Amino acid sequence: MLHVISLGGSVVAPDGADEQFIRDFVLMIESLLKEDAERRFIFVVGGGGPARVWQRVYRNICGDRAEAQQADWIGIMATRLNAQLIKAVFGDFCVQDLVTDPTQVSAFVGRVMVAAGWKPGFSSDNDAVLLAERFGADTVINLSNIEQVYTDDPDKNPDATPVNLISWADFCALVGESWVPGKHVPFDPVASRRAAERGLTVICTAGRNLDNLKQLLEGKSFIGTIIKN
Repeated sequence: MLHVISLGGSVVAPDGADEQFIRDFVLMIESLLKEDAERRFIFVVGGGGPARVWQRVYRNICGDRAEAQQADWIGIMATRLNAQLIKAVFGDFCVQDLVTDPTQVSAFVGRVMVAAGWKPGFSSDNDAVLLAERFGADTVINLSNIEQVYTDDPDKNPDATPVNLISWADFCALVGESWVPGKHVPFDPVASRRAAERGLTVICTAGRNLDNLKQLLEGKSFIGTIIKN
């Protein structure tokens, strides 16, 4: 069984690297790998707090001269630092080099593959969709700092409610069509369009609730939002 997980930077590094979370996360994943020799994971790691801090400094200094592409590259470099850490702590489970271009991966070697941001124009969510396509997975699990997708932004609309199941058409209407570096959305709009076109399912859930994540990975009931056609 192959699990493709977009591991949000807000979970791994909300400010700096969250040592306790990473320690607990890796132990939980390793326990699943040891229980089932056929289980494999692809983790695509986001930039989190460091990406947004560095992007903000860039925009503050450059003002009107700031370019979206440069801001994206800064965020991509943050994803690569976070991802290299995740790869390293998995040790012998992850023997493959860090993936930075999902279109150039010829094979999956070992039990864990770790990837980071690729190029400007979208977030690491889109890289997770590309790797799911490449290795025949029909689902991407998106781990972030939100437990479910809401009908609207709950910080702005007190009447917004969580949803268990939403269509790609309705989800894309919620998140819009354009990607802005550092944009806060449950799943990147560019990745969402591609996932919808390919008929993939995305499950959004809270990355820090490891008990809930384990339930999901074991095919049991969980709290989250399923997005599909």
